[in-house]
Amino acid sequence: MSSILTNTSSMVALQTLKGINANLMKTQDEISTGKSVASAKDNAAVWAISKVMEADVKGFKGISDSLSLGESTVAVARQASETITDLLTEIKGKIVAAQEDNVDRAKIQTDIVALRDQIATVVGAAQFNGLNLVDGSQSTVDVLASLDRQSNGTVTTSSIGITAQDLSIGGYTASNVFSASTGGTISTDGDSFVTALDKSGGSDDLTISNGGTWAAGDQVSVAIGERTATYTVTANDVLSGSSTDDLVAIGLKNAIDGLGIAGFSVDYDSATPGQLVFTNDGAADLAVTGQFKNAGSGGLGLLSTIDVSSASGAAQALSNIEGLIQSGIDAASEFGSAESRIAIQNTFVGKLSDALRAGIGSMVDADMEEASARLQALQVQQQLGIQSLSIANQAPQNILSLFR
Repeated sequence: MSSILTNTSSMVALQTLKGINANLMKTQDEISTGKSVASAKDNAAVWAISKVMEADVKGFKGISDSLSLGESTVAVARQASETITDLLTEIKGKIVAAQEDNVDRAKIQTDIVALRDQIATVVGAAQFNGLNLVDGSQSTVDVLASLDRQSNGTVTTSSIGITAQDLSIGGYTASNVFSASTGGTISTDGDSFVTALDKSGGSDDLTISNGGTWAAGDQVSVAIGERTATYTVTANDVLSGSSTDDLVAIGLKNAIDGLGIAGFSVDYDSATPGQLVFTNDGAADLAVTGQFKNAGSGGLGLLSTIDVSSASGAAQALSNIEGLIQSGIDAASEFGSAESRIAIQNTFVGKLSDALRAGIGSMVDADMEEASARLQALQVQQQLGIQSLSIANQAPQNILSLFR
């Protein structure tokens, strides 16, 4: 049945054309924006996930900047530590030369002081953006390293901890720790001593007495040959008052025993407070040196005690320099390990950010090849829809022929 009031064919053709135009508009939006999901109305779930991931990518960009800053800071500290180690090695060469009697020790001491001043300059300059990891002003520094998102949506951060190293020289204060030694030589300030033990029974004694001026963190070291034992005074030791000297002597004895040096023994007799008796029953002569270091001194504070102008001072300096060189080596090693870890994390964060961007793209980016083919097909469909609608609209005209 034909009707001039209701044109069903035209209605169908019009709805079809509207659908084609809607699809054509969506395809044109994809081509112009490059995204198949450009807003929440396109796909609410995918859009929400993509926005969370985009926020994480922004966060990782900040983390990458933090890692780069941290890596540069640690690199400066590592370079300073390596330079200081080289300078300490040069000082050791000077000290070894001073062991000979037929040398001008005063001139050697002048060279050592110049090298020591250079170390102080390196320590002061080893900062990046105002942060110095080798001057003793820092203990630990945290470098932002990761952004961790849990399955429940909770976000936390994690950091890489960098242990600062104290390679400063200042702060050393001598203390009259070593009060007596039968055969050894004690420095004028009483903060160091030197003695030699002949093989097969050589013996000497050392008395520790600080007159009640101990502080928590003070250290007393005794070097036997190439081995060194150290005891650090504790707060409880200080509270013991007059017994602190004995506690330090006992602690030092235990530290020396822990070295396990064949043929070497150290005895403590409570009847003689603070006194240690060394005995060398080994097959080689041994040099024994002692050194005090106060709690407030820098990591290389003992550099200020090095004085090779005398034979005893040269012997003590040779004992001290080994520990100082090891401090420089340990610092450089610590910073090198930290720098390598930061670099690895920075590389990982960069790759992770790229992976997140790729994941976001796979969810929301438009397939341009597919969109291009779909656009052409829809344009053809649009033209055919217009023709179909035009034909449907001509149908009522045919009814006129029935009345002619």
